[in-house]
Amino acid sequence: MPTPPFPLTGKVALVAGATRGAGRGIATELGALGATVICTGRSTRASADGTGMSDLNRPETIEDTADLVTAAGGMGVAWRCDHSDAAQVAALMAHLHTEYGGLDILINDIWGGESLMEWGKKVWELDLNRGRRMLERAIWTHIITAHAGLPLSRAGGLIAEITDGDGWYYRGSFFYDLAKTGVMRLAQNWASELKDDPRAITSVSVTPGFLRSEEMLAHFGVTADTWRDAVKQEPDFAESETPHLVGRGIAALAADPQKHRFNAEALASWTLMDEYGFSDLDGSKPHWGNWYRDKVKPRL
Repeated sequence: MPTPPFPLTGKVALVAGATRGAGRGIATELGALGATVICTGRSTRASADGTGMSDLNRPETIEDTADLVTAAGGMGVAWRCDHSDAAQVAALMAHLHTEYGGLDILINDIWGGESLMEWGKKVWELDLNRGRRMLERAIWTHIITAHAGLPLSRAGGLIAEITDGDGWYYRGSFFYDLAKTGVMRLAQNWASELKDDPRAITSVSVTPGFLRSEEMLAHFGVTADTWRDAVKQEPDFAESETPHLVGRGIAALAADPQKHRFNAEALASWTLMDEYGFSDLDGSKPHWGNWYRDKVKPRL
């Protein structure tokens, strides 16, 4: 573990989509390295009646995440923001400019497509309205956020687009594939847009592996402590990872003074793990890339 002064002390991070899952793990691990982390999302304690919350109807809130950031050693700040609303995003960025003078780390982890996915159908069989909503939630929100956030980014900063997968293979459903590869393309586009920018901002996309998110644990009917029971239902879950693994990868990348060598690349929690030598919460080193190559791909 790092010792004071922490490598991200004095740095300001925005984790857009920090309520749960990878976003929560990323926010917490940035806090563990001393960062001030603004945690945004739609689910708050004040909206526990469901008003204005996400359609997942889950108990996690941005205040919970902010508390975890602070407990980890950073400073967590909860800010309710619907990233599909450009006015709300503009107000958020105006606050960041006034309060902190800029932004060092921008994490785009907005998703909201769980209820919109359709598997086992050809594109002409898909619901166009559901598909459009998925693209609006998963890509347009990222564009709105980067459009407003990149002008605030300070020299040597980082923007990371969180996605599913680090390659250009087809992801099994038309709109889902567009959403996830589209986010990867955004990272490349930001790198191109910033190519001659003297601030030398690094832009990457990052994927976790098989994620033990709150929603996935609920899907299998297990908890963070009993997750291994789910391997009986889904053998590939044996190589799953907590949201902290990708969080530690992004935190290590953000603290790396030579991170620009990864500019425009599609990275993964396991490639960052190999690069920086960290492990998951229990000391294990789940490597979904190797597992997929050796166990999953031969079955396809």
